[in-house]
Amino acid sequence: MAKMKKKVKTITVNADKCNGCRACEIICSSFHATPKYSSVNPARSRIQVVSHRLKDIMFPVVAGEYAPAECMGRDKYIIAGKEYDECAFCRAVCSTRDIFKEPDTGLPLKCDMCEGEDEPLCVQVCLNDVLVYEEREEEVEAEDKPDELEQSLQALLDDHGLEKLADILARMAEKA
Repeated sequence: MAKMKKKVKTITVNADKCNGCRACEIICSSFHATPKYSSVNPARSRIQVVSHRLKDIMFPVVAGEYAPAECMGRDKYIIAGKEYDECAFCRAVCSTRDIFKEPDTGLPLKCDMCEGEDEPLCVQVCLNDVLVYEEREEEVEAEDKPDELEQSLQALLDDHGLEKLADILARMAEKA
């Protein structure tokens, strides 16, 4: 396979600094509202703060790729005496959890680094430097990755089956 240069954008999370203000969730959901900034619904946010308030633990998790099946990871983590399932910190959108899914449609949500902005808005509004944005170039193998529409359709196919999806698409085509 051919090599190509790719701009890699990452958000590093310094969880020790997080105070649980959730400003990142609010700005993300507002930016991704239709039309932009017309509403705030943290369930639509591409970043979620996992928290255990009594133990003063807050951990922002940024939405990653869609995973068509439940993973096999069942590790447990103990932080400040509280036990967490590995899923609590997972970035993947999968069929076994409701996190990082569009609440009305169930389609997977993935962080797009606030496309069109200089840097992600969650990083801009974070006053405690919990979220740090970095860009770098890496040489990677060229590959055909499914686009967002294909991933969304695959998620619907996995959840509802081909017959139901085909039926709905046929009814929609009749109305168009």
